[in-house]
Amino acid sequence: MDSIALVSPPWPIYNQPSIQLGTLKAYLINHFPGLRVDAHHFFLKVAKVIGYGVYQDISERLWSAECLFGALMYPERHRLIEKLFLRESRKRRHLAQLDFGKTVANLRSISDEFIKEVEWGEYGLLGFSICLCQLTSSLYLLKRIKEDHPTLPVVVGGSALGGNPGPGFFHAFPQVDFLIPGEGERPLASLIHRLQTATSRESVSGVPGVITRDSASNEPDLSSSQLASLDGLPPPDYDDYFQDLETFESTNRFFPTLPAEMSRGCWWRRNTSRGQSGCSFCNLNLQWNGYRVKDAGRIASEVDFLTSRHKVLSVSFVDNVLPARDAREIFQELIHLGKDLRLFGEIRPSTNKSLLQVMKDAGFHDLQIGIEALSTRLLRKMNKGSTAIRNLEIMRNCDEIGLTSNSNLILEFPGSDLQDVEETMRCLEFAQPFQPLKGVCFWLGLGSPISRDPRSFGLRTTYNHPNYRILFPPNVADSLRFIIQGFRGQRGQQRRLWLPVKAKLAEWKRAHQEFRRSGGDEAPLSYRDGRSFLIIRQKRLGLPLVTHRLSGTSREIYLYCLRIRSVRSILKRFQKLSEGTLLPFLKMMVEKKLMFQEGDSYLSLAISARERECTAISRPSGI
Repeated sequence: MDSIALVSPPWPIYNQPSIQLGTLKAYLINHFPGLRVDAHHFFLKVAKVIGYGVYQDISERLWSAECLFGALMYPERHRLIEKLFLRESRKRRHLAQLDFGKTVANLRSISDEFIKEVEWGEYGLLGFSICLCQLTSSLYLLKRIKEDHPTLPVVVGGSALGGNPGPGFFHAFPQVDFLIPGEGERPLASLIHRLQTATSRESVSGVPGVITRDSASNEPDLSSSQLASLDGLPPPDYDDYFQDLETFESTNRFFPTLPAEMSRGCWWRRNTSRGQSGCSFCNLNLQWNGYRVKDAGRIASEVDFLTSRHKVLSVSFVDNVLPARDAREIFQELIHLGKDLRLFGEIRPSTNKSLLQVMKDAGFHDLQIGIEALSTRLLRKMNKGSTAIRNLEIMRNCDEIGLTSNSNLILEFPGSDLQDVEETMRCLEFAQPFQPLKGVCFWLGLGSPISRDPRSFGLRTTYNHPNYRILFPPNVADSLRFIIQGFRGQRGQQRRLWLPVKAKLAEWKRAHQEFRRSGGDEAPLSYRDGRSFLIIRQKRLGLPLVTHRLSGTSREIYLYCLRIRSVRSILKRFQKLSEGTLLPFLKMMVEKKLMFQEGDSYLSLAISARERECTAISRPSGI
């Protein structure tokens, strides 16, 4: 046990090293100074050989990704799996014309080369990180490696195995000896220590946070095996990834993005007397108990170290949601680094404009906002803790500041009804000036509140997604629970119900493409302030440009409502104004789609043309 191997197989994002491997390697070297840890980012080699465009399209489609190595794993199911691949890939540019058989054969050759070039017999332990899209590739590679090295201990973990898949997992996949269903650092270190001192494989049991064949029937206590604090973690070690990249010919090299983390878990997901609360569809935190965040100085020092060591400036924070309580301090620390960073992170819609500006100053260019719905009624069913008007406010603020929002709108959510759809359609009319949302059909994640209580959301029953019975033989597919679940109830009804929203989203996307072609960076709805008057320019697809002028108190009210304001607060601010005078003005603004109303609250939608122009000078991308 003087060396171990960690492997990340296809299909994670190719232009980022695996943070799972990097974090585990750094932690293990720190705890076992004499231990050699080799991190194999096998997915990077696959991306180079099959082409980055093809690889990216595959990696963005779960079932397409699982099909390719599924056909290698079970060649007798090749035809069934190919049909699934074709069905799932027909709308992807690089995949529609892809020859499935040739691609599978190519992946077999690439895998053969990888397996032959590594001296697996030198290792005392082999670990695989298995996240979304990596299940069949991991199982295939492990099967092949174990055929030649049957005594090599194998441990697996990752978000695709969150929770406990049960004893059926070890029966179905005998190539696996140990499973870590939660956070990996402490359990993996304990397993290595036990393997170093154990007299036989059978004596390796009872390691906290590690499941074996004998213990697979018991639910592990994840909290007892995770780190109390993240501040003691060393920066991730990505040296292996960059060394591999350096061996590529110049035409295949690129500037990667460095993954980093500020926190683990989700501060919106809390323990309550009724169990876990959080977004009802979310199962992203099965491997963690509670929420932990690094110290602001620690976060900045890690970003500084990683960007300096690898000479790149793009950093993607992989947190499920960025911290809220210490956010301003964290972003100020990043600003003080004095580097032209290009950052990405996920935030909640409650993030205010002043904090968004600090994020922009720190180097954030792209955000994913937890919008998910544009109906307050539906947002309550999702337990999002937000409202439609709040979601519109952050969309407006991001456009004004110059932050790119890559956010989703969940379609066909269980329990949604006609009123939810009608509210969504109304809100979409007012959202047209902003960056379009991406429509994503609801999928059921194992361990989510909906999967734990399906009847409360109108579902009759849940089960493994039917595609697993295509990828795996029935005796395997039925012997364990997979991370993606299928369900009965409402499916056809929901599909029909949400058709108008899908059409509206497509129209929204086309409108913005046309705006970019015809108007460049000019916003579809913007204002310029003349100190005593306001000029608002409104462009809508297929309609002539409309210009509105607001003077005096009308101007002041509009500017005051650039933040969500209630009628009461407006009247308090403008005490000489009567409700009888105010309400007709607000109604007119809403009818012209210059403001949005929800209950007795109002939001002005136009963005400052001047502020937008000041942010138009962007930093270099892709570095």
